[in-house]
Amino acid sequence: MLASVGRKPLVPVELTRGPFTIEQAASAGIHRWHLRGASWKRIGRATYVWAGQPDGPMQRLHAALRRLPPGSAFSGRTAAWLHGIDLVPCDPIEATIPNQTGVSGRAGMAVRRRALGPKDIVRVRGIPATSIVRTLVDLSAGLSLTESLVVLDAALHLRRVKLTDLSSWATLNAGRPGAARLRRAIDLAEPAAESPMETRLRMLLVLAGLPPPGAQVSIHDSSGRFVGRPDLYYDRHRLGIEYDGGLHRDSLAEDNRRQNRLLNAGVRLLRFTAGDVFSNPDSILRQVSAMLAEPADMRASAGKSTIRAARNGASAGKCTE
Repeated sequence: MLASVGRKPLVPVELTRGPFTIEQAASAGIHRWHLRGASWKRIGRATYVWAGQPDGPMQRLHAALRRLPPGSAFSGRTAAWLHGIDLVPCDPIEATIPNQTGVSGRAGMAVRRRALGPKDIVRVRGIPATSIVRTLVDLSAGLSLTESLVVLDAALHLRRVKLTDLSSWATLNAGRPGAARLRRAIDLAEPAAESPMETRLRMLLVLAGLPPPGAQVSIHDSSGRFVGRPDLYYDRHRLGIEYDGGLHRDSLAEDNRRQNRLLNAGVRLLRFTAGDVFSNPDSILRQVSAMLAEPADMRASAGKSTIRAARNGASAGKCTE
């Protein structure tokens, strides 16, 4: 007696490419009751996706886009993520809809009703998002100065925007929400910053009234050989400041060798962790202030330091003390 073999579920090719509606499923020969099977996942109101489709933010954004009125665009952190900045894009999904739209909200989304001009909307990875300039403006209006700098530094470092573009917007839109905060952020921006925590550590020092340190300064020994590049650096005091994150711990041996080379070149080093920045900032300020209060170490005069050429078409590490 032959064993019965179950039929393979019908999966139309056109439904495997991304989210689809019940109507689109019906057009492909899949009825509503079919969608209750294991081959499909419900990801929104009347919106489904093939279960074999990789789960991720883009899937959720494509589904969310179907629930937005024409003329809408993803904005805020969601738009920043689409532009390549390392922010959480879907907690919640952020979108801006036209002023005249009657939509009041969408479940699982933070919806803002604001005017968007033709230059404010671009297509990124196939879906509408606010331009990088408009995205940074919107985030500046809602974030603290330090967190605004975290996003702005990242955008500059990734060459997603130029400071001149932001300055032009701030000049042309003086008085608009976010313009004043954006101008302050522009003055403090550092394209050379390589991580959010470096920016937070730098801003802790600057907002406390300490001199702005250089960022990612190349250090050479007395023979002109490159020995290292501290996250932050006070040239006159030969003081390097490092953020000690997970990456440092994963490459401890090489990190120790680099630290030894810097010390041998006459650079004094302070290292801080995320715990120091978030939970014990006063200790950081006391230690850095004490180092800056000491006379410059003449024994280190044989070494020399140069500021690495800036990325992103902006000026080099903006300020060195």
